[in-house]
Amino acid sequence: MTDQPVALISGGNRGLGRETARQLALQGYHVFLGSRNLEAGRAIAKELGGSVEAVELDVTSDTQAARLRGVVERRGRLDALVNNAGITGSASYRTSILDLDLTDLANVMDVNVTGALRVASAVVPLMRARGTGCIVNVSSGMGQLSDMGKGAPAYRLSKTALNAFTRVLSQELADTQIKVNAVCPGWVRTDLGGANASLAVEEGARGIVWAATLPADGPTGGFFRHGKPIAW
Repeated sequence: MTDQPVALISGGNRGLGRETARQLALQGYHVFLGSRNLEAGRAIAKELGGSVEAVELDVTSDTQAARLRGVVERRGRLDALVNNAGITGSASYRTSILDLDLTDLANVMDVNVTGALRVASAVVPLMRARGTGCIVNVSSGMGQLSDMGKGAPAYRLSKTALNAFTRVLSQELADTQIKVNAVCPGWVRTDLGGANASLAVEEGARGIVWAATLPADGPTGGFFRHGKPIAW
């Protein structure tokens, strides 16, 4: 087993995932950068330098998620899992929930919720064997029940469900030192957030990295933005 901490990031080849990989690598982590397109992932890993290794990961694939376990297992440990892969779907801010295309909803849920569960099911047992680590589900304020609005219904529903997954898993791992939290990175200038977003990607990723590197006595089962708790 290596003494070097290890992180796995889904959707790691661009945006928040890429920047999270960069920041964790700077902190000394060996980073598995999950990418649906392996060659694109390898190009980013080479660009980032450090101890970054691209792995093929489509979070909607049972086969790839299962294969991932063996890849991580060879490192002997997993200290941080960042479930970052996510899509908005085709429903816009003007789409009524009553007009939501159910196929689109299914696709968004498969990536944003089932994808996170699929990856966690493959690798969290490795974390549980050591009894420590951090799991970060990259969520959104658009999933907050306390401040729920209209528009983008598929995305909102998926992030609310991802928050519920966070709570359930944190309770299941309450007998360990594994921390499970949801993080809203804020409105970030990425392909998803758009060019008019208020935050640079470096700022948005900072809160994810904070939650991925919590100490053993850190918070768990919470929802955070920039390291500060927010309402569910």
